[in-house]
Amino acid sequence: MKRILIVEDDRSIQELLKQELNDEGYATSIAGNGREALDLLRSDAKFDLIVLDLRMPAMDGFETMGHILKLKEETPVVIHTAYPSYKNDALAQAADAFVVKSHDLTALKKTIFSLIGK
Repeated sequence: MKRILIVEDDRSIQELLKQELNDEGYATSIAGNGREALDLLRSDAKFDLIVLDLRMPAMDGFETMGHILKLKEETPVVIHTAYPSYKNDALAQAADAFVVKSHDLTALKKTIFSLIGK
């Protein structure tokens, strides 16, 4: 089973993503900010993909992405944000994909499937 790390501060979005991705057959873990995500990435936990929000407290997605790059983490990263204007940011462009948040998760699910399959 493919494992996905969801890095998202909004609890309702966390639950929605978790439920939808679990229903698609993925195992999920949740981090509420970048610090929590980095702790998980530095642990023995292995993930097949990271879904990363950009606007979060404690450590935002931009800083988190910088740390992921420094760790030479090979795990694909999907930026998942409500702010399409961030697509041109250098750290956002370092991600494997950029998906604008929507209540319809079809684009996100298709992107995940294209990167890691099932």
